[in-house]
Amino acid sequence: MPTPPAAARTLPEERIPRDILVLIAAAVIVALGFGLIAPILPQYAKSFDVTNAAAAAIVSVFAATRLLFAPFSGRITERFGEPVGYVTGVLIVALSTLGCAFAQDYWTLIAVRALGGVGSTLFTVSAASFIARRSPASLRGRISGLYGGAFLFGNVAGPLVGGLLAPLGYRMPFIIYGVALVIAAGVVFFFLVGVGGKARKRDQDTKPPLPLSQAWKVPAYRAALIGNFGNGWVTFGVRTAIIPLFAAMALGLDPLQVGLVLTAFAAGNAAALTFSGRWSDRVGRRTPIIVGMSIAAATSAVVGFSPNAWVLVAASLISGFGTGLFGPSQQATVADTVGPNYSAGRTMATFQMSADLPAIFAPIIAGWIADHWGYQWAFVLSGVVMAAGVLAWARVKEPRRA
Repeated sequence: MPTPPAAARTLPEERIPRDILVLIAAAVIVALGFGLIAPILPQYAKSFDVTNAAAAAIVSVFAATRLLFAPFSGRITERFGEPVGYVTGVLIVALSTLGCAFAQDYWTLIAVRALGGVGSTLFTVSAASFIARRSPASLRGRISGLYGGAFLFGNVAGPLVGGLLAPLGYRMPFIIYGVALVIAAGVVFFFLVGVGGKARKRDQDTKPPLPLSQAWKVPAYRAALIGNFGNGWVTFGVRTAIIPLFAAMALGLDPLQVGLVLTAFAAGNAAALTFSGRWSDRVGRRTPIIVGMSIAAATSAVVGFSPNAWVLVAASLISGFGTGLFGPSQQATVADTVGPNYSAGRTMATFQMSADLPAIFAPIIAGWIADHWGYQWAFVLSGVVMAAGVLAWARVKEPRRA
């Protein structure tokens, strides 16, 4: 039988590097713990007899310290390497989480939660930079989807488990989450820093940083920043802080039902992530982003009109699906901008800051609007902010991949 021509041969599919698989496994542990506290965090703050806006501020202060420390985290990652930055950041969040468990007043809770933001930005920037640099170009969308899916796997199970733990009080989930973070740090340390990573040379973990001025020249990167601003407002701000309050205060749902609402969002997100990464690698970044953001914007605008728990669950499911469509493509866009020969520390930190900035103000603004004009208007504003990302990407041509 004649040998087929080179153009007709099927090349073997590239494999995901083992180091990235380690970070994906650690992400499951981190997300499972976070899912435990997500349904109760605003209500825990509310238990100190504060207003809705003050309760929502527990989310804002976390985002504020993430934003303020993000530039430093990018430089720390570039100087000491991503694995060291990751382990250090996770351990800081573990300390903060255990501090939340034993807080005796509202201001102590605010202070230790703020410390958690410092560690959070350090480990997320380190992980994102490592994945951006180590991902093969043909697998960037898929790897971004898998990494996001790992977080969502934990978020799907976490809120339900947290709801079941409600009879144990507000503090126990924080203790469990703190322990989970220590385990995640141990896994990464063993494989990437310590025993399992001894042979790795330091120069393999560090690359020269891509100048932000160079990244800013890429239209797709600028659009990704605008889209991530909307994602930060809706997903990290309003969904985390206001959705639990709306479900509990306006619809009268118990902690288990609130957990079900958050789980529905995560489940929709996870369903989209099963194919959105591959879709992005096949058709490009722009289409999945525009479709997904449009769905998320529409559902975010109408979720406040939910008359009962089941409508709220359905809206959360659809909103999560839309977010899962555009998430991997936006992460892959940053990786496309950086390429394999640079460190993504500062570029990724700026991308992260674009979501952290609205996550600071969105809970407070939305909480204030809910206090004065009702939850519906708070959610309508969220839909408008997300729609700005759709308009930004509609003006961008399909980006080239590095």
